[in-house]
Amino acid sequence: MSGSTNSFMNQNIAYISVGSNLGRKLENCRRGIIALTSCGDAALVARSPFYRTEPVDYTDQDWFINAVFSIKTPLSPHELLKRLQVIQRGAGREESPVRFGPRVLDLDILLFDDLIISTPNLSVPHPRMYKRRFVLQPLCDINPYLIHPVLNQKMDDLLFHLEDGEQRVVLIDD
Repeated sequence: MSGSTNSFMNQNIAYISVGSNLGRKLENCRRGIIALTSCGDAALVARSPFYRTEPVDYTDQDWFINAVFSIKTPLSPHELLKRLQVIQRGAGREESPVRFGPRVLDLDILLFDDLIISTPNLSVPHPRMYKRRFVLQPLCDINPYLIHPVLNQKMDDLLFHLEDGEQRVVLIDD
């Protein structure tokens, strides 16, 4: 199937996280969503509010702006991943030696239909999403009853069981 088709006949639903903690963070996130959904083969279904979020793992960096959005797309998971990587590079993202470090734009596939994918360059569902408040909170804003295909738990249950006070997220007025 061609990645440039406008046909949504064979539609897939994907949930994607967007984040930035460099430059004009909120604008970077908005532009990343627009870049994907204006290309003709990804239609925006829903978007969470934006959150100001505390960094996780590598904490010696500025807070992030994060959101989650869902799309309908005829793209395969690997085609979508390639598209997201092109958009990130176009926004100025460069490879960093620091894992989980600062970034202009981060776009991650969280879920793709109910598929479970484990390849060297793509893991779906996202392997750390179930322990990330900055993912689960905005995901629950869109669809709290969505089932994690590996853990077989609803997203709101996963969010509820995170430790209190861990990974602060603050709703921002966008």
